[in-house]
Amino acid sequence: MITMTAAAILWLTASAQQTLSIGVENPLSTARADQPVVVSLKGYGDVRSALVTCDGQEIPCQMDDLDQDDTFDELCFLSDLKGREKKQYTVTLYSDGEPRDYPARVYAEMLMRNDKVKEKNRHDNFIESITARGDCANSYNLQHHHGVDFESELNGIRIYFDKRQTLDLYGKFQKRLELKETQFYTSAEQKAEGYGDDVLWVGNTFGLGAFRGWDGKEPTMIEPVRSRTQRIISYGPLRTIVELVDRGWVYPVNAKSQRLNMTIRYTQYAGHRDTDVDVFFNRDVSSLLFSTGIINVKGSEEFSDHQGLRACWGTDYPSTDTVKWSRETVGLGICIPRQHIVSEEPSNKDNYAFVVKSNGNHLSYKVTYTSANEQFGYHSAKEWFDYLKAWRKEVDKPVTVKIEDNR
Repeated sequence: MITMTAAAILWLTASAQQTLSIGVENPLSTARADQPVVVSLKGYGDVRSALVTCDGQEIPCQMDDLDQDDTFDELCFLSDLKGREKKQYTVTLYSDGEPRDYPARVYAEMLMRNDKVKEKNRHDNFIESITARGDCANSYNLQHHHGVDFESELNGIRIYFDKRQTLDLYGKFQKRLELKETQFYTSAEQKAEGYGDDVLWVGNTFGLGAFRGWDGKEPTMIEPVRSRTQRIISYGPLRTIVELVDRGWVYPVNAKSQRLNMTIRYTQYAGHRDTDVDVFFNRDVSSLLFSTGIINVKGSEEFSDHQGLRACWGTDYPSTDTVKWSRETVGLGICIPRQHIVSEEPSNKDNYAFVVKSNGNHLSYKVTYTSANEQFGYHSAKEWFDYLKAWRKEVDKPVTVKIEDNR
């Protein structure tokens, strides 16, 4: 909670434009922390700043410009709720000012290599968007850590900038932000200080829930394309949003082909080990089949509820270099809404796969993982699968949000 100064209260009151009352309720009997509350700002004009309070206490919030037109589209904040608890929040929107600063609980980064920097975790050519033509010879090596990365206090993910668009994973020992310091290349000194590192070898598999095509028998890569883009939409402090844009993806259908434009949005909330995945197309793709899933970690134990929740627990080297690297144990999970599932495919040496479809031009799902290195996490298949069953209940019953406009 944050206490405002009297001067700040007076200034905000003087410039106040619109006030909303927002009721948030937990439908479950179990307590839930950091539950996202998202408010659309469409219809409220050009909102430049905002204040969220609960029982007179300031609550951190952020505003995001999703379509990058320099106008904020959404406001979000996080709610902590006991079982069956209801809370009432007041949101005040202002037509002037700047978004207030709050401590960062998420992080996102894109980097080009700096040839003058020798340490792999000290590169400083920061970017927030990059586009490669479809005939780019090696887009994978354009960025320093091969693609955009992001994290909450519990996780760390990078997404490869190539036809695979695979999610690769960073395992932590402690609950904190680390990628700014390690850049996914943890030094020996940082390892001695308890920093995490890469914990998964992905190859051409799904990794953690990469979105792919489907040729009727197996997943297909995102190729050929006219161009592919990675970009950071929001840096935080409560959620980071990154997008992958594939323009002119040639997708074969019944011996013919059509070009699709696809945007995959990844949203990472503070306090969450799960990540939201939203896939948008520029047309109705209801007649097309796609695929996603998780890697079959070598020797892993599988779990499925056969209703869209699928997981594994296994141990393998995170690199082909088995001398430098030690074996890492991870638990992976994916949860797909039932309406998007065409089939749950039998496991093979690479993947636990689903064939999926959209009911229009959008589909969504969630991915999550744990590293057995975590001091705060899970250390057996049973613990991990039990957690996922509880997670599924939360996914199926999100907090309810009721907005009253007091204009």
